[in-house]
Amino acid sequence: MDTTSELAATAAGADPRVGLRAASALRRLAETLEAAQVANARRQGWSWQDVADVLGVTKQAVHQKYAAAEKKRGARDV
Repeated sequence: MDTTSELAATAAGADPRVGLRAASALRRLAETLEAAQVANARRQGWSWQDVADVLGVTKQAVHQKYAAAEKKRGARDV
């Protein structure tokens, strides 16, 4: 069983302390994956609106969440 499946199974368990820790770990994993894929999409020329449409959020929300990280990455690429 892979780590994500283990976390999901643990999150559904009877012990709230263990389940909440697993839920928190899954949230961090999801945030990391989302950030990596937003960066990937932007490098491939996707607009903020394209990204927002796939994520089901507004363009403003996705821009506010990820634009600063994109600028920071851009400064390192120079």
